[in-house]
Amino acid sequence: MTDPKSIRILLVDDHAIVREGYRSLLGKQPGMEVVGEAVDGAEAYSRFKDCNPDVVIMDISLPGQGGLEAIARIKQRRPDAKILVFSMHQNPGFAVQATRAGALGYVTKSSTPDVLIRAIHDVYAGRVTLSADIAQALALEKLGGDSIALQELTVREFEILRLLVEARSTEDIAQTLNISPKTVSNCHYLIKRKLGVASDIELILLAIRMNVINLLELSGPLSKNSYIQLNPS
Repeated sequence: MTDPKSIRILLVDDHAIVREGYRSLLGKQPGMEVVGEAVDGAEAYSRFKDCNPDVVIMDISLPGQGGLEAIARIKQRRPDAKILVFSMHQNPGFAVQATRAGALGYVTKSSTPDVLIRAIHDVYAGRVTLSADIAQALALEKLGGDSIALQELTVREFEILRLLVEARSTEDIAQTLNISPKTVSNCHYLIKRKLGVASDIELILLAIRMNVINLLELSGPLSKNSYIQLNPS
């Protein structure tokens, strides 16, 4: 039987073994209960509506509709929703975008379990929380122009950037984000202008340099039959 005093948690991560690790860790914590799981942003939104959790633990890099878009949709549905991002990305730009989308906390997956547990309690209590590595990176980010440029993007532009460097087509991105292909093309142009690049190749190289993606992540999307199809203008 569900303990009415437990923090009811929705886990969102596309890796089953990672979710199993969450479940095992949180199941040992008094006063915490996993009430639902999702593998992508669309399912996260659906499961949020179904199980009405107290805290959502959300990855950002998800197949299809990503974590940022899911956070924004959840917050639009329930402005008081409490969301903690748990991500592999240590770039402070991701934390800034997650906060803009509506997340209360950002913890990297390199953090120790006690950091995650503490962050869950903080977010449940309505407090903003960051893991130490992200807090330090944010404190130092003004030393680097690239990171500042990344933060100039809106949440929607940031999510489109993530999909662009995964070699997704205009039509595919539009369908994933439920927007028009024209909106995607316009955002594509604005992204390149804000980041100061002239071509998609430069955009990919910049994304690698800013740790938006890494070379291992590119090995799948940039296969023989997969490439960026957007208008380079």
